[in-house]
Order: sequence, then structure tokens, then C-alpha cells
Amino acid sequence: MNRVALGLCYDGHEFEGWQTQPHGRTVQDHLTKAIEAIAQEPIALTCAGRTDTGVHARQQVVHFDTAADRPLTAWVKGVNNSLPPTISVLGAKQLDASFHARFSAVSRTYRYYFYSAPVRDPFKRFMTWVHYPLDLAAMRRAAECLLGTHDFSAFRASQCQAASPVRTLYALNLIEAVDHCYFEIHGNAFLHHMVRNLMGSLMEVGQHRQAESWLRDVLESRNRSLAAKTYPAQGLSLWNIEYPEQYGIQELFS
Repeated sequence: MNRVALGLCYDGHEFEGWQTQPHGRTVQDHLTKAIEAIAQEPIALTCAGRTDTGVHARQQVVHFDTAADRPLTAWVKGVNNSLPPTISVLGAKQLDASFHARFSAVSRTYRYYFYSAPVRDPFKRFMTWVHYPLDLAAMRRAAECLLGTHDFSAFRASQCQAASPVRTLYALNLIEAVDHCYFEIHGNAFLHHMVRNLMGSLMEVGQHRQAESWLRDVLESRNRSLAAKTYPAQGLSLWNIEYPEQYGIQELFS
């Protein structure tokens, strides 16, 4: 058997997340069908991190095992020929069985894009529109309490299946561009809806609807009902996944 790793990106607007569903409107469904057309056999895909409905990926990594012996170009150009234009395989690599798209990953980075303006901009479809002014400095200060290792139960979706709510955030930076902003969040792993729930609570601080210290109180409460609403999916992208250098995964995106 050959273990093949793929690097891909996708626009999540029209998909109901990564994970396969009976109706077939997911990234995994489309990708599996396209790979099976090349492999001429059933394929089981494993991804680095499942994305929710409407969430995008700049860098997603998957692997599959196959008895088919194909050139790497077939797993890129051949697969892309059967994919919708909103999904693209960027690179392929054959690796040994020690590589696992999910369990070999050492960290993940997400970005949440948003912009504040009186009216919605239709060209910013990968960002969340915020129609009120925000105190970005207050949001930065409030976010500092999230760094490190914590129980993130207060920002965990009720349907989350993770065995533990403990996660480690290595960095959480708010970047200002000319006409938009984004939070870049780097951690070892993330809970279901964790980033979008954090964004909802940070926006409460940015509007001065909650004090900066409130976010720490919510975190320490471990109570989801005390946090703010889940923020929209369209601003969120899986941005980068880090693996041990021995696998050369970054080559899939270069």
C-alpha cells in the first residue's frame, strides 16, 4: 500500500464543512470521489483538522492509503480535473506509514478576518462584517488571558467530541490592515467552534459591552452559557498546519 499526502485549499462557502454527509455536499465527499476516479478503488481520507460549514482552508492536509501506483501529478492535476473550482489540490507526496495527517501535526494556525464599516462590502466575502466601531486595543489586552494551557470548556460547542477540553494557545495576535483586521491564533489543537466562540466574546469586549476582565472570568468559569454567541463562519480560515520537518509537508504548498 502507498500512503499519499495531499495539500489542498478550499473556499468553504458552498460546503457543509469537511466531514462527509449523506447528501454529499462536503469537501470530503467531493475530494473522495475525485481521488477514487484516479485510484479506481475505494478510498478513506483522513484530514489534519475538520472545518465546519462555511469555514475555509488555506492549508489543509489529508492522507489516504491506496494500492494504486500513480505518478504524483495524477493526484494533483488528475484529481483537480474532477473537483469543483472552489477546491484545489496544491501538491502530493508519498510518505511512509508513520505519517498521519491528524496525529502527526504538532500545531495549527487559524485566522479570523473581519472589518468594521457602516455598510457591507460584497468584495469582502471571506471576512465578517461588523457594523459597529471596535476598541482593538481593549480586545488585544483581553485576549492575553487566553495564552497558555487552559480548560476551554467555556468556548466549546455542546456537540464537541474531543476527549479533553484542555488546549494550549502559543500565540494570539490581532493584526490591522488598511481596510480590515484579523486575529491569528496558533495552538496545539482546537475544540469544535472554539475560535468562533472566542471571537464572539472578544467582540463583546471590543464594543465595550463587557469589561476586559470579563473574558478571564468566562474562561475560568468553564461555562459555555456565560460566553458570547458563536461568530459567523465566513471569516474563519484554517491557515497553516505544522508537522515535523522529516515529512516535508510544507513542500506541498510551495
